[in-house]
Amino acid sequence: MRAQIEAAGLASRIVVDSAGTGNWHIGEAPDARAQGAARQRGYDLSALRGRQIGKADFERFDLLLAMDDANLRELHKLCPLEHRHKARLLMEFAAQAESHEVADPYFGGAQGFEQVLDQCEKACQGLLAELRARLAAGN
Repeated sequence: MRAQIEAAGLASRIVVDSAGTGNWHIGEAPDARAQGAARQRGYDLSALRGRQIGKADFERFDLLLAMDDANLRELHKLCPLEHRHKARLLMEFAAQAESHEVADPYFGGAQGFEQVLDQCEKACQGLLAELRARLAAGN
């Protein structure tokens, strides 16, 4: 998403962050297989570290995007009611997506990480289009 935002010249207007619903990877770098697949596409994930979503995130961000239904349910449990509308699935933004969830690559081979990148890139294109429309409308 960051690469698409930068390419669109919107880095000063759109903030992207990442957090998990669980606490099991706090402080850790992304999976080496994910980093390798991303690096082949020109993305550098090496500086990223896992963190758990907090209450301030629901206040700070306009959208909180989950990769799958289980994480969306967790977001809804954690989210104050007044911000619940902000929690959505990333794949909602992917035109003609085969699945409404991002695939879980961790128990498969390298191809699983390629599939995730394909899904995320497609969804982020749709998300960027929606964000452009919101910015143009002054929202």
